[in-house]
Amino acid sequence: MNKKKNFAIYIFLSLGALLITFPFIWMVLSSMKTPEEILRIPPTFFPEEFSIENFKEVLTYGNLPRYFFNSTFVTICITIGELITCILSAFAFAKLDFKGKGILFAILMGTMMVPGEVLVIPNFVILSKLGWIDTYKALILPWCTSVFAIFFLRQHFIGIPKELYYSSKVDGCSDFKFLINVVLPIAKPAIITVAILKVINSWNSFMWPMVMTNSDEMRTLPTALSKFTTEVGADYHLLMALSAMIILPMIIVFLMLKKYVFDGVKGSGIKG
Repeated sequence: MNKKKNFAIYIFLSLGALLITFPFIWMVLSSMKTPEEILRIPPTFFPEEFSIENFKEVLTYGNLPRYFFNSTFVTICITIGELITCILSAFAFAKLDFKGKGILFAILMGTMMVPGEVLVIPNFVILSKLGWIDTYKALILPWCTSVFAIFFLRQHFIGIPKELYYSSKVDGCSDFKFLINVVLPIAKPAIITVAILKVINSWNSFMWPMVMTNSDEMRTLPTALSKFTTEVGADYHLLMALSAMIILPMIIVFLMLKKYVFDGVKGSGIKG
């Protein structure tokens, strides 16, 4: 009975995995098709002839090196900024006692219910008045914190025994020193998980860079996708090739660090 149950579970999970990965498989296969074949009705799943010409054409199109630099620079800065602000905030909410902590944390949790799209116009107005439009400040600073990351890390920090904190205070250890020497090493999987999620989110961001930048010099890689869409139609073969190139680095990063992601999710818990 258990074997049949396990077999059914494996089949169900395999079908779910196939359903999730199918769009990525289709994208990669489509990136190797000719312009004529990609528009063929009925569509073909496998290319008649595998070709990398689409990738070669994309690499010679536009200002991709500059887009790549912008995406890399913005992603690194945002990730570092979020780790600094969220680690400090999560530690304060998890281990420190201060007036209004519960109310402030509840307010922060409430902001998670507001869709990000609703804030695009108010944020644009604010950044426009500050004169930050079409600058790295507009691309980086608004995203240097995350309520979800604060909540996620707080849950992990709460799991660290209070005895460690009290014993460190008896030994004369400051709160900041306890955070650096004790909390960060213990919470390494959770911190890496937050970093990976932020890297993926920042790297794939499309709407924010499109709204906040005007010049070609400030655009990021995902915004380059709009270059292949015009009034007369879209170059789907080039769109698929560029999409595959954009996603590939994130897949590599995730596969290299997936162990920390799983450990971080398992260790965070929902408690406190």
